[in-house]
Amino acid sequence: MNNVKKHFSIRDLENLSGIKAHTIRIWEKRYNLLNPERTTTNIRTYSLKSLQKLLNITLLYNNGYKISKIARIAENEIPVIVREIVAKNSEKSHAINAFKLAMINFDQNLFFSTYNSLLNERSFREIFNEVFIPLLNELGLLWQTDTISPSHEHFITHLIKQKIFIHTEKLQIIEPTKKDKVFALFLPENEIHELGLLYLNYEIVLRGYKSIYLGQSMPIDSLVDLLKYYENIHFISYFTVSPNKDNLEKYISEFADNLRHTGNSKLWILGHQIQHLSHVDLPDYIQTFSSIERLTNSL
Repeated sequence: MNNVKKHFSIRDLENLSGIKAHTIRIWEKRYNLLNPERTTTNIRTYSLKSLQKLLNITLLYNNGYKISKIARIAENEIPVIVREIVAKNSEKSHAINAFKLAMINFDQNLFFSTYNSLLNERSFREIFNEVFIPLLNELGLLWQTDTISPSHEHFITHLIKQKIFIHTEKLQIIEPTKKDKVFALFLPENEIHELGLLYLNYEIVLRGYKSIYLGQSMPIDSLVDLLKYYENIHFISYFTVSPNKDNLEKYISEFADNLRHTGNSKLWILGHQIQHLSHVDLPDYIQTFSSIERLTNSL
C-alpha cells in the first residue's frame, strides 16, 4: 500500500512515543538503542521497526525499567517482556501504542487482536473511556503536527465506530424501560465528526432510554418533524467544527425559533465549539457539557 508510512523523522518518534527528541538522541548515542538511516541530505530517518522498538522501550521505561537495563536486553526479548507486563497489568499505554501502530500500518488484524485482548479484562465502556478516548485525544495532536494523515485517522476511527455499532445493536433489540424522556442525537449541518455522538447513543440506550439517532449534517428544520411524535425530546449534538464561534448564537436562536414553540424540548451540546459559549447567558433549556462523562452522569 503506497500510503503506508515507512520512514519517520525524530519529531514523529517524539510525537508518537511521548519521549523528547533530545532524549531519543541520547538513548541512540549512548546505548545504541535505535539505528537511524540517513537521507541523501544527511537527515536522520527511522524505520517502522525502529518506531515499534521505541514504543516497546517506552512501555518498559514507563514501568520502571532503567534505560541502561533495557539496553542490555536482547532485541528479540524486548517484545516478550512487554507482552508479560501487558498480560500482568493489562497496560493501557501499551494498547494505545499498539493501536497507533495498527493505524500507521493500516493493520486491522493488529487492531482486532489488541481490542480482543483488552476485552478479556475490561468491559466495552472501560475500553472506550480508558483507551479509546486518550487515543483519540492523541490522534488530534498527531494529525495537527503532520505525523499522521487524514487517511490514518479515518482508518482507526472507522474501526472504533464498528465496535460502537456492534455493542449498540445488542442493546437496541431490548425494549426501552424508561419513558420519561426521548433522546434525539444529531450533528448540525457541515459537521461530520460523529464518533462521540455514536458512543453517547450507546450510553443512552444502555440506560434504557429510547434514542433516535439522526447522524451527520442535519438541518434544524428537519428536526421539527420529531415534535409531531414526541413532546419531551432531549436533543443532543456535538459542535466540533460547526457551527463556528461566529454562528453559534445565531444557531441557538434558530433552534429556539423552530423547536421551542411546542412541547418541552431541550438541547444538550458537547464539542470544541462550546468554549465560545462560556460568556453567553444560555436559556435554561440549553445545557453544555465539557465531556461525555459529564453528560452521562446527568442521565
